[in-house]
Amino acid sequence: MGIFQFNCTIFANKKFRFLFIYYITKKINVMKKLMFVLLIALFFGLKSNAQDYNTGIGLRGGWGTGLTIKHFLGDNKAVEGIFDSRWRGFSVTGLYEIHNQAFGVDRLNWYYGIGGHIGFWDGRYYWNYNNDRNYTVIGVDGILGLEYNFEEIPFNIGVDWKPAFNLTDSSGFWGDGGAISIRYIF
Repeated sequence: MGIFQFNCTIFANKKFRFLFIYYITKKINVMKKLMFVLLIALFFGLKSNAQDYNTGIGLRGGWGTGLTIKHFLGDNKAVEGIFDSRWRGFSVTGLYEIHNQAFGVDRLNWYYGIGGHIGFWDGRYYWNYNNDRNYTVIGVDGILGLEYNFEEIPFNIGVDWKPAFNLTDSSGFWGDGGAISIRYIF
């Protein structure tokens, strides 16, 4: 039985179709809201400023959960490393980012950047496949985000969208890289 026949059999089940459509619709709605907030930040927060911290280390939660570390190289330029897990595998991402003040609000910054990733996962747990194949992907990433640095406590919170384009193995565009990060800053 080929992949096409397998997929047709699954979609013939009305309950599965309903759950699949409901799940995809919910995820798309969340991504639309996130995109709206990030685009507002992009268009209205164009003032550049110095960063409020040098380095931040914390947790990142979204489609993939993991660790994030961000370090500033200058007034508004930073590098960020992300280690996250997904599909019983992991990926490592490196990003170069530009930060700017958002909406004229102190300690609220929007940022954008570009980078790359490498990831490894087990095909038995991959969303689209049910096979014994292991995947190794290498690709290019973008990032668009908004973060707030608390003054009273040494933490910041951020929300971002990190689309990716895999160049190898499971190649193509991946637009589901949205996440929330909480970092200890120093």
